[in-house]
Amino acid sequence: MISVILPAHNEAALIGGCLAALLASDAVAVPVEVIVVANGCTDGTVKVAQGFAQDAQTRGWGFTVLDLPGLGKPGALNAGDAAAAFPARVYLDADVTVSPALLAGLWAALKGDAPAYASGKVRITGQGATARAYARLWSRVPFMSDGVPGCGVFAVNGPGRARWDAFPPIISDDTYVRLQFAPDERHLVDAPYDWPIAEGLIALVRVRRRQDAGVAEIERLFPDCLQNDDKRRLGPGGKLTLALADPIGFMTYTGVALAVKILPAPKDWSRGR
Repeated sequence: MISVILPAHNEAALIGGCLAALLASDAVAVPVEVIVVANGCTDGTVKVAQGFAQDAQTRGWGFTVLDLPGLGKPGALNAGDAAAAFPARVYLDADVTVSPALLAGLWAALKGDAPAYASGKVRITGQGATARAYARLWSRVPFMSDGVPGCGVFAVNGPGRARWDAFPPIISDDTYVRLQFAPDERHLVDAPYDWPIAEGLIALVRVRRRQDAGVAEIERLFPDCLQNDDKRRLGPGGKLTLALADPIGFMTYTGVALAVKILPAPKDWSRGR
């Protein structure tokens, strides 16, 4: 039994593709419900989401759209959890496009009694030349290529969800949840999904700064979680390998990282793309 929780803030342009892909998932052997949490939306997100209710009903899935005032993403996730009927949870960003096999694969990884966390094989996508170069290199970083990062979509079973109470008001909810689980409790499903990144150098710098701040915030507020961190740092040899494999990607990636350090911080955070 799976509850898919989909927080969305002004995602009218993208949530349709997300829901269409989700509702085209391969058959799952247990009941499924989808809870869209429209979080302070001022565009057509709610209307677009509601347009998929009949498709969900045809599949025999539950489908709910919550139209709520601006709660921030952690608040939206908590509202979705409060409305969820089933213990296993899939947390899905509105800009993600899942492959047909992903949902069934997540359930297969979660259906045991031991606490479990799962995600699929992330395909980082970008439209512009800068975003594509950055995505190519980022995809080669060991944490992304060999780990279970859960960017944009991650899932836990009931015993896993019991690891934490409400989502705290932090920047990086995916990192927070991932670090609730030891490396051997995280499962990589052999099914992909597409996760878009920001377009253009300035936007990439803003988003990278936000990501770095989110990790630093967790290190400061929840230091006990760090015992579950298995992210390997690249040494000189690893960096050289990446640079030789994709010089343009490496220059783009390192250029963004350098800009984060030397440019002044913005007054507000950029979204993920």
